Amino acid sequence: MSETRVRFAPSPTGFFHIGSARTALFNWLYARHTNGSFILRIEDTDEARNTQEALEVLLKGMRWLGIDWDEGPDMGGDFGPYFQSQRGEIYKEYLGKLQAAGRTYEQDGAIFFKLEGERYTEFDEYHGKEVEKVRAEPVEIDDAIRGKVVRSETRDFVIFRSDGSPTFHFVNVVDDITMKITHVIRGEDHLSNSSKHVELFNAFGVTPPQFAHLPLILKDPKMGKGKMSKRDKGSLIEEYQERHFLPAAVRNAIALLGWNPGDDREIMDIGEIIESFDIKDIQKGAARFDEAKMSHINFQYLKELPVETYAWFARPVLTAKGLLAEDHDEDHLQRVLAICQEKITSLEELPLFCAYFFSDEYAENEKAKAKVLKKGNAVELASQVKEALSAVAGDNWTQASLEAAFQDLATAHGMEKPFQWWPLTRFAVSGTSSGPDFLPMLEIMGREMVIGRLGRFLEANS
Repeated sequence: MSETRVRFAPSPTGFFHIGSARTALFNWLYARHTNGSFILRIEDTDEARNTQEALEVLLKGMRWLGIDWDEGPDMGGDFGPYFQSQRGEIYKEYLGKLQAAGRTYEQDGAIFFKLEGERYTEFDEYHGKEVEKVRAEPVEIDDAIRGKVVRSETRDFVIFRSDGSPTFHFVNVVDDITMKITHVIRGEDHLSNSSKHVELFNAFGVTPPQFAHLPLILKDPKMGKGKMSKRDKGSLIEEYQERHFLPAAVRNAIALLGWNPGDDREIMDIGEIIESFDIKDIQKGAARFDEAKMSHINFQYLKELPVETYAWFARPVLTAKGLLAEDHDEDHLQRVLAICQEKITSLEELPLFCAYFFSDEYAENEKAKAKVLKKGNAVELASQVKEALSAVAGDNWTQASLEAAFQDLATAHGMEKPFQWWPLTRFAVSGTSSGPDFLPMLEIMGREMVIGRLGRFLEANS
């Protein structure tokens, strides 16, 4: 185990969005890449928003993505508690250290951190009055992504509010010190906080961790301009769970938001990503979320799944739509999915795409129906197909026998190929003009279903 210790410190609000997921993932990847430790620390001091239900949304989303933690809730560790609401005594202890060093003062019930430097007064237009400022030494931050960043704090800042609760800046630094965090990897919106944090680290006599501020994530161009927010379509991890995306695909796509392995690879298993990932390769410029790319990556993952694994993901999707009984034959399910797998881009499309394999209650495509019936001889063609396929015995219902039956039908009508019967047959048995390969579809549907549906088509259209 290396000395690398990184943390993800979310506030559970009931949402787990792409930005937070990327922060968690990049910390986790760096911990795994360096054989270090990934700590999950919960900032749960906002009692109005931070409920147990909200925490479960967060933990469920992380587990779904395959992001596990070495220390934190449900795991424990040597540097807990891992909920800020349980760390009050630690915060009091560290406040005492600053007070003993003369680095605090009280004003209007709040406790301020006292910067070091020459003090002067200046008229502040925002407050409309003279305020005290400080000529403190500039803070130089060696950011692993953004390079050298120099910022200056000019005013003392609150570390304990008048109600006795510590502020974000204070607890953030104290937690990072006591949990021995070596690298702080977080969004660039926190870059403006870093000078305050470095001032506090210095006041405690502790070398600050290595900072790495991740670039913004911009919304999908189709959704407009600006930073992606939790209100934008595709921004919440829960949405991908509900749409039955593969967790590994979503994780792969999120990893590419501001990072790449240095070549053209997009589809990578988690082992490849961990091996290639390094903070220094994260881009400075904003990352652009692309829902189409997310869907494409998910499709590529789906295509590569062994059919047994594909069936494991697909069964609950089909069962929820009432298409499968809990005890539906696994071999039949896998045979259906084997010919559908490369034809659909996501599992959420699966029930509509293959419903007719499992139930007589399936939707008919009106455009396909109109096209079939427009030719005028649909009933005649269906009758010819029904007669030809009825001659194929059930124990000989194979692709080869079905192809031979169609070829005999074509030959009997003086045609070289039987393709004019195929579109009509496909619609009659499936209600659509597209789908998996035709002959394998008929073979898997079986003699009874195919002949029965041809008969039903004839009854409805004669």
